[in-house]
Amino acid sequence: MTTTWVAAFRSAVISPSGEISFKESRSFADQTLRQILHLDGGGAALRVRLTNRYGTRPLTVAAARVAVRKSGGEIVAETDTELRFGGETETTIPAGGQIVSDPVELAVGAGTDLVLSLYLPEETGLATFSHQPAETGYVTAGNAVSDVAFPEAEEVDSRFYVTGVDVLVPEGTTVAVAFGDSWFEGVGSTSGTNRRSPNLLNRRLSRGWVVNQGIAGNRLLTDEVGERALDRFDRDVLQVPGVSHVLINFGINDLGLPGMAGLPPATADDLIAGFTELARRSHEAGLRILAATIGPFADSIYPGMDSPEVREIRRTVNEWIRTGGVFDAVFDVAAAVEDPERPDHLRADFDSGDHMHLNDAGAQAMADTVDLASLAL
Repeated sequence: MTTTWVAAFRSAVISPSGEISFKESRSFADQTLRQILHLDGGGAALRVRLTNRYGTRPLTVAAARVAVRKSGGEIVAETDTELRFGGETETTIPAGGQIVSDPVELAVGAGTDLVLSLYLPEETGLATFSHQPAETGYVTAGNAVSDVAFPEAEEVDSRFYVTGVDVLVPEGTTVAVAFGDSWFEGVGSTSGTNRRSPNLLNRRLSRGWVVNQGIAGNRLLTDEVGERALDRFDRDVLQVPGVSHVLINFGINDLGLPGMAGLPPATADDLIAGFTELARRSHEAGLRILAATIGPFADSIYPGMDSPEVREIRRTVNEWIRTGGVFDAVFDVAAAVEDPERPDHLRADFDSGDHMHLNDAGAQAMADTVDLASLAL
């Protein structure tokens, strides 16, 4: 049987020194960082991708191991496996660089919680990170990568230095990429339960899977919280091994974030042009592209995000998404989660509490809008 590597897990990263920050990064020194990576797909072997993309100094990883999680920060001891890089147990990733581990003969299934433990012996500087992954990580002193449990570890709610896990699968296996903002990354869902909308979509699929490249606060047109979608598309979609489809969810932050700084929102014409460009580049690469309508966020608790002008632009762009014919399919998230009596507002039973982000039930409603026939993986 011919095999190939495809993405089983992804984690989109941002710079610790972005212009807008919803959460601060941190540094490490003589510490072990243990992180939980929930695999969207499985395979006969795996490899791990690490990054120092936004680092200002070389990043030394003196030891690294993977295992299946038992619970919390505890691993299943018999699955504990050493990671090597070019045959070596220690590696240094230059500032701006990335690295892929050697293959590990550890069979994993979809839905496995893989535990990645990294010993970082030297002062790292502020880490390249995923700022709102809806998952807990663990930090403890010294080299503890082989420890089964982390009973006194510090808990952290960001993810650091890891961008993905690939798995070895039969030739022809393909994946979709959920490319978007906080409605994909999982803000508002219950942390540690894997109830982000892409996770819930995966539970509906009988074959293939979706990996998550959402960044909370990310914008289609402007760099602020992460590189703008138009700039990160090549890296976070086209370079994902096995990708055949992309689902996009953008627009809320292009409309709302400028108002927090007293600036005008993106125009409908600019958003339409940006969406059209993503569709063009997807089709040029041979990918099918599915687009979400922009969800409602009227009366958001975040000052300045909502206005009559923003509401009107959102309606205009959504009508174009539904009828413009640019995408291979549309999943109408806005219609699914809006309050029927006040369509610029989230339904109360889908509201996480800030009138902008979906709770677990809302994430399920979002996942349910995707027509599986349009996502034939």
